[in-house]
Amino acid sequence: MNNIEDIAKKAKAASIALAAMKTEDKNNALEKIAKALIDNKEYIISQNNEDLNRAKSLLEKGEISQAIFDRLKLSDSKFNDMVAGVLDVSKLPDPIGQTLWANKLDEGLELYRISCPIGVIGVIFEARPDVVVQISSLAIKSSNAVILKGGIEALLTNTAMVKIINDTLGKINLFPDGAINFVESREDVNQMLSMDKYIDLIIPRGSNKLVQFIQKNTKIPVLGHADGICHIYIDEEANIALGVKVSVDSKIQYPAACNAVETLLVSEKAAEVFLPKLYDAMTKENVKLKGCEKTKKILPNIEEATSDDWKTEYGDKILSIKIVSDVNEAINHINDFGSGHTDCIITDNKKTAEHFMNYVDSAGVYHNVSTRFADGFRYGLGAEVGISTNKTHARGPVGLEGLTIYKYKLYGSGQIVGEYTGANAKAFLHERIK
Repeated sequence: MNNIEDIAKKAKAASIALAAMKTEDKNNALEKIAKALIDNKEYIISQNNEDLNRAKSLLEKGEISQAIFDRLKLSDSKFNDMVAGVLDVSKLPDPIGQTLWANKLDEGLELYRISCPIGVIGVIFEARPDVVVQISSLAIKSSNAVILKGGIEALLTNTAMVKIINDTLGKINLFPDGAINFVESREDVNQMLSMDKYIDLIIPRGSNKLVQFIQKNTKIPVLGHADGICHIYIDEEANIALGVKVSVDSKIQYPAACNAVETLLVSEKAAEVFLPKLYDAMTKENVKLKGCEKTKKILPNIEEATSDDWKTEYGDKILSIKIVSDVNEAINHINDFGSGHTDCIITDNKKTAEHFMNYVDSAGVYHNVSTRFADGFRYGLGAEVGISTNKTHARGPVGLEGLTIYKYKLYGSGQIVGEYTGANAKAFLHERIK
């Protein structure tokens, strides 16, 4: 029996124990983890700096992208947000054991749908060491066991934080061993993907290449998104200053993020006024602009966009621009080329905004606000395991509720199906229990 199978079996056993844990015990564990992270901040940051130094050579060799390198750094603000996320999760309602609905089938025969954990979740991610803490805290609160596989570029940081978390949990008597697991090598990924007997869900967080590889090489359900091609549409009734402000933030606040804007669609009636102001603002931020033929007539100094630009996630300070006739052309472009992640309209016309938000088929549809708000922490979910563009189970930033499923509990008093079939069959009541 190989090591990954040992880990997966142990995680499966831990998931059974976790499912019955009390809310106060889980919250206590999270509070202690937050304190342990703060107490070990200097050590964690030192390990992250070592990872950054090693990653520089990987970047120079082209083995990792600039976007991955940027995501690797655990800055003071990111560290503080990470710890705050753990405490926020501890304060959220427990998603487990909740009655979702109840139905009286007959007198003395009652059916309840009850929320429960998924079980064992495998998370495969690149860079972003804060993912370790985010997912561990969400897994604990949602009573799931987790197997984490991070990228080699963040190995020291990931290893340090997993050890701190497990050392903390090891001092809590009620906490099962094997709840939080960490594997290191690339070979471990293929073995994880074959563990459908023990692992219930795979969540990939990383490049399009990583996500597609996972989706094609496992029988385990996969939750996540392959691309983050986000759009902003500048309507003819847009507030120009607001449009520039939101567009700049959506692009440059964190260009490597999956919720950064990649394509700007501009109404032909707003283009002459809006585009020069956008050009000035983006140029100051060293953003490279690409535009369609109509855009280049207004901004002749920018590079011409090709059809590939409309389906490219840059993850960098690059923005493609296309002039469209109206909101409907913008909607069609987004539904054709978008990834179903997050898309925004800038307009003062509420009716147009609602039309856009109803017809754009994405996990997040925004009005007059930066696409960078597509985040579990900002949504008040405490943290997130990732952003899903799936249309089953969970969509958008996935927090606690996205890590739960449900089971049916039927309480009876000796009833048999034979009593409800045939010529003298009893009728079901099917009355909702409040």
